[in-house]
Amino acid sequence: MADETLASHKRDPIKSSVGHVAAQRRKQHAVSIGKERREALVRTKRLCRVGVSGDSDVPIESDMMIEEDQSILEAQTSAAVEELKLSVAYQGKGAIHKKVAALRELRHLLSRSEFPPIEVAISSGAISLLVQCLSFGSLDEQLLEAAWCLTNIAAGRPEETKALLPALPLLVAHLGEKSSLPVAEQCAWALGNVAGEGVELRNVLLSQGALPPLARMMLPDKGSAVRTAAWALSNLIKGPESKAATELIRISGVLDAILRHLKKSDEELATEVAWVVVYLSALSGEATSILVKSDVLQLLTERLTTSNSLQLLIPVLRSLGNLVAGDAHTTNVVLVPGHEITAFADNVVAALIRCLKSEHRVLKKEASWVLSNIAAGSIEHKQLIFSSEAVSSLLHLFTTAPFDIRKEVAYVLGNLCVAPTAVSGRPYLIPDHLVSLVGRGCLRGFIDLVRSADIEAARLGLQFIELVLRGMPNDQGPKLVEREDGIDAMERFQFHENEDLRNMANELVDKYFGEDYGIDE
Repeated sequence: MADETLASHKRDPIKSSVGHVAAQRRKQHAVSIGKERREALVRTKRLCRVGVSGDSDVPIESDMMIEEDQSILEAQTSAAVEELKLSVAYQGKGAIHKKVAALRELRHLLSRSEFPPIEVAISSGAISLLVQCLSFGSLDEQLLEAAWCLTNIAAGRPEETKALLPALPLLVAHLGEKSSLPVAEQCAWALGNVAGEGVELRNVLLSQGALPPLARMMLPDKGSAVRTAAWALSNLIKGPESKAATELIRISGVLDAILRHLKKSDEELATEVAWVVVYLSALSGEATSILVKSDVLQLLTERLTTSNSLQLLIPVLRSLGNLVAGDAHTTNVVLVPGHEITAFADNVVAALIRCLKSEHRVLKKEASWVLSNIAAGSIEHKQLIFSSEAVSSLLHLFTTAPFDIRKEVAYVLGNLCVAPTAVSGRPYLIPDHLVSLVGRGCLRGFIDLVRSADIEAARLGLQFIELVLRGMPNDQGPKLVEREDGIDAMERFQFHENEDLRNMANELVDKYFGEDYGIDE
């Protein structure tokens, strides 16, 4: 289980009437990232088609290969493994050159296509041969070629990645100071692919001591090895356990390296480091506390304000969302007007508004998620958002954006209308916010959520309807809900299979639209 202290760090008051599940939201965000990175911007596994030194002595084929070409490639791979067997066994003159040449040929075949012949290589016996070629005392050229082959094998299907188990101890060992930096980087790449496969292999790597040497590789100021190590670490600590994330933040120099890279490094390295911050802040309460007390919030906001790189902005937004949902006292220092750095709070909101207005839907969604975490905080947090231009952008998205964005916006708008409560139960209302938002037409959007098939969205809609029925002045609430066909939306839950939603809807209809409703008129 992830760190249990997370439950007290995430805030989502609009949900308090049906149970506090905000910590799960943060962890669900972390868990979902792996799938999103595979499908979109940053692959969890990466095929190595150009070496860590920038070499590319193999022609890169088009991703589209006809079946005949693939058959030829598989036959060549089988032959290459056989040649490697002979070269490993050969002890005569030129044995080392012969072995390196055989490794290079296999690496060529595993690097030519986006879909390399991994299954054939494994079934032909490549893994045990590559492990032998990783032995200490071998030439760097041999080690690089062997590690490169293993890197691309690890980028395959789950069962293919698991075939690397015999190679893992040597790959981890070559991360140490006895190996050259190019060899260490190539081994880190292979281990990053293994860690990206899933929790079982991550646990194996952690038990074999992969975390400390990868962390040390991230400490220098620049270089592709630093970037590769950061990427591998983000795969290694991604949970669901919090232990690895907590262990990483405790390693001497790691926090300073994170801050330095976010401040000074190029966008490519900053992107990988930002993903490390995403998992640290999503999974470890201790790491979140340490990060919030550092300069990381300011550095993330500066990146958010100045960068146009979608690959960088996504992990920056994820990190900000996790961190501003941390301990209320420490986040107040950087987000609440009236403290010494009020300008920084304004910069945070301004940067998020910029993302809300972006043409990229993923930035709109992530910015809304960050704002929902800020809006779930103190009265000062809510006022910070409510008095800004963010509200206009949010209301526009609430009527025009795709469903997943509207759902995130609903959390922001709902949380702006309720005050934090010390105990569970119905949240206290902020009447001015509620009246203003309802007057600007948001009620229809919440009723649309009630009609959706998404249980979480429907619950959000019902909760907001309850606020309107209870909180609008002069008993306007029932009339407003009826005018937007809210009664019909709630009555669809009369026999719904979800007991919570059924009870919520039925209680609201009975309480506010019972037999006496409309008699005075």
